Amino acid sequence: MIRSNIIGVDIGGTKTAVVEGTCGGQIVRRQQFPTNPERGFGAVFEEIVVAVLQMQESAPTPIAALSVAVGGPLDVLQGIVLSPPNLPGWDHIPLKKLLAERIRLPVYVEHDGNAGALAEWYLGAGRGARSIVFLTMGTGFGAGLILDGRLYRGATDVAGEVGHIRIAEDGPPCYGKAGSLEGYASGTGITRLAQMLFPHHWPESPDMIALAAAARTGDADARHVFEVASHYFGRGLALLADTLNPERIVLGGLGMRLMDLLVLPARRVFREEALPRAVAACTIVPAALGESIGDVAALCAAFEQGHLFGHS
Repeated sequence: MIRSNIIGVDIGGTKTAVVEGTCGGQIVRRQQFPTNPERGFGAVFEEIVVAVLQMQESAPTPIAALSVAVGGPLDVLQGIVLSPPNLPGWDHIPLKKLLAERIRLPVYVEHDGNAGALAEWYLGAGRGARSIVFLTMGTGFGAGLILDGRLYRGATDVAGEVGHIRIAEDGPPCYGKAGSLEGYASGTGITRLAQMLFPHHWPESPDMIALAAAARTGDADARHVFEVASHYFGRGLALLADTLNPERIVLGGLGMRLMDLLVLPARRVFREEALPRAVAACTIVPAALGESIGDVAALCAAFEQGHLFGHS
C-alpha cells in the first residue's frame, strides 16, 4: 500500500511554518519564515503558496491534503479568516478557497487553538481524557476545547476565543479591549503590560525573552510584571475550570516556557479562586508535544475534517 503524507501550515502572528508530516503525526520536513503580517495578506499568502508547492513537488511520497492552522476568529468549514487580532488586515479572507485555487489538494482549515487541542488529545498531554482545554499562549491567546470526547466549536465557530474575555477593569489593550485575558497572558499582552506599568523602564514594549531574563536575574520591575500577569492568568484558569470542569488544561507557548514566572504563581491563584471540586478534577500541564506542537497541530485540520489520522 502506498503511504501518503500531509502538508501542514501553521500561521501565527510572528512566524509561519510549513511542514510535511505523516498521518500518524510524525514531522518529516519543515521550513519557517517570519509572518510579518504588516506586509499585508497578499505577500504572506504568496510566500505560503510558494513554500507549499515546493514541498509538494519535492515530496518523496504522495501528499494527501493541505492542512492549515490559523488564529481565529474564523468560519472553520468555509475556511474564512475573520479579522484575527494578530493578523491585521486579514478581514474576511476566504483562505481555503484561495489555497484550493492554487494548490491541487484537498484543503482543510482549523482554528489554531482547536488544532492544538486536537494535537495534544491525539498525541500529547490530553490522551485518554474526555474533556480538555488547550491554551495557545503565543503572540495571541486562544483556546481549543475537547468536551465529552469531541471537538467543540460552538454555534458560530467562536467557542474558545477566551482571550477576548475581560478579566480586569483595565490593562494592556489586546483583542479590541483593555483588561482582556489576552492582555495578561499572551506574548503581546505581557510585553505591553511591562510598558504600561513601567514606561520609564520600557518606553516601548520589550522583547519577551529579554523581559523573562530580567525577571529571572532579579529585576524588580520585570518580576512585578509577571506577578501581575500570573494573578490575572490564574483568575482566567479558574473561570475556565468553573465553567467547563475539564480534566486537564494544557498550556502551549508561554505556558511551556515560563513555568517558573507565570504558571506556578497562576496555579496558586487558580486553587484559591476555582471551586474545590473543579480544582480536584483538573490538572494544569505544559503541552507534551513541546516546541513541536505547532507543527503537529498544523496537520490536525486534515485529521479532524478529512479523517486522515492514522491512515496510510
